[in-house]
Amino acid sequence: MKRLQSSLMIIGGFIFLLIGIIFILLPGPAVIFIPLGLAMLSTRYLWAQQWLKRSQRWLRKRAVVIDRWLLNRKYRG
Repeated sequence: MKRLQSSLMIIGGFIFLLIGIIFILLPGPAVIFIPLGLAMLSTRYLWAQQWLKRSQRWLRKRAVVIDRWLLNRKYRG
């Protein structure tokens, strides 16, 4: 049973990662699917852990930039 759950987690992680990559090219929520797939794969693979940390840092930095931009826009008028 545990091997089946692990296999399903890996397969699901690769599916979400693939959907996220497709959504980079097509309109869609790639920002949701790529980290989700990496999170699922990071339970098993070191490379996925590293990419997940990179994506989290990148998303955090972008969120700060967007917050600053929105605040400046709000106060301007």
